[in-house]
Amino acid sequence: MESGEDGARDHHGELLPVLSQSATKMKFDRLMNTPLPKFGTNYPGSPFFMEIGYFCLRRVNSVIFRNHEISGVENVPRDRGSMCVAWHTNGLLDPISIFLSHPKKFVVGGRHDLVTRPILGFWARKFAVQPVVRKAELLRGGCSEEDANYMNGRSLLNLATGISYGYGCALFPEGTSHSESHLIRLKTGPIRTVLAAAAHAKANDHSIPAIIPIGLHFRMRHLFRTDAWIEYGEPIELPAEELPDDLIQTVGKGDWSEPPAKVVNDLRDELRIRLAPMTPNRDTYSEVFSDGVIAHVKNNLSGKPTLTWREEVLAVRELKTNPESEDIKRLATVIGDKLHESRLDGRDINKTCDSLRSFSLPGTVANLLKVVPMLALLPIIAICMGPQIALGRLLGDNTDEGLDARTSYQFLAGMFGSLLWWPIISVILIALYLIFDIDIGFDAIGILGPSIISKLFATAIIFVTLHIVFYISGIFFALGWDAFSDTARWVRRRKTSKFVATDLKKLKEILN
Repeated sequence: MESGEDGARDHHGELLPVLSQSATKMKFDRLMNTPLPKFGTNYPGSPFFMEIGYFCLRRVNSVIFRNHEISGVENVPRDRGSMCVAWHTNGLLDPISIFLSHPKKFVVGGRHDLVTRPILGFWARKFAVQPVVRKAELLRGGCSEEDANYMNGRSLLNLATGISYGYGCALFPEGTSHSESHLIRLKTGPIRTVLAAAAHAKANDHSIPAIIPIGLHFRMRHLFRTDAWIEYGEPIELPAEELPDDLIQTVGKGDWSEPPAKVVNDLRDELRIRLAPMTPNRDTYSEVFSDGVIAHVKNNLSGKPTLTWREEVLAVRELKTNPESEDIKRLATVIGDKLHESRLDGRDINKTCDSLRSFSLPGTVANLLKVVPMLALLPIIAICMGPQIALGRLLGDNTDEGLDARTSYQFLAGMFGSLLWWPIISVILIALYLIFDIDIGFDAIGILGPSIISKLFATAIIFVTLHIVFYISGIFFALGWDAFSDTARWVRRRKTSKFVATDLKKLKEILN
């Protein structure tokens, strides 16, 4: 999201993010009627709709990423609640990535318009999402300060209570999704919430929750079928002994109270220290691309297999601590920038590090095996996936929320498009079969018997089977997309190789 286009600033003098049209539409009465989470059960929201929601989220998540790795989940304590915090650069994909990898159900807080939007709002209410008014909305007059403080206090108290009861929670201390290559200034909301959770836990003899810093690493966040690594860090224990008795008593009775400012600020500063290395942690993305080139060249020269995305992130992190010489960095920057301009990266450097990778017979055979099923299923893919693909591209490419929201719209189009479109197209296909008495070689409706009940049961089986076929078609579409993407990448390598070969050879000589 771009910031400061209208010149509005917060009390620190920093430019506020420009709001999308949706974020400017404050519907306070509807926000106050948002369902409250339930505590002491397995589900803070609707059990039925939460299970359906998690199932659908997992299905779409399994397709939207090409490679998806999760590490460090063992760091999450199972015997108490936890507040997950991460930097925020990929819209809804950030909290979804945490929800689906965390071992517990979540109490959820989010931007106020999540619970009032069409379709998305329905699911947000079923998940008992608690709306939060950000400073950007408040300072631009979206609602009164009194209303904002009341609603935020209620929402944060509900989140804190949920954490105290053992649920997970994820909040993003930067306060907005952004496009920087490093942490921006951290807000105190997540810290105040988890300290209130600790106070509630002390008042009710619950286990004191912990903060879990999380690294969210997306190779190219706005692209379909990019790589992702979700990194759970070591827990940060809370200074529960520093919480005053009046805070414990007030929160324990179900009223919001602010934790001491010094405790909040000290914990926020500790969080920044722990969280910053779990981001690219560079002034510009050009530095990230440069270190990626160095990491891949050094790896190739050692004769090892191509770095995975996780290995590349760790290698780039190491280069922040132990940087190479200025001559190496200067050469790598030129190479990295040229590769990025051609939508390439360090993976495209060949094993001898004197040019870019060329034709690969095993890779070509693998891609052909991906394309053939996709082409065979193309009519089905067009019917069941076409509207969602078109809608996702239309919304993602024309959003006023910035590049960081592009994949969010594509994810939502894939999920809600399936929930809404697939039942409709299934009914249409069954109706066409019945109306036109289409010959498919056997009587699909009467296969279980001539009775009405048998035919209704057979129709239900066909209805479910069509959904399974649609889902399988979506998987083959994603694999076929990979094949076409790899082919396009090979073409770009051929065009770009001559522009980086000389600098690659120089870099190889220095690093050898």
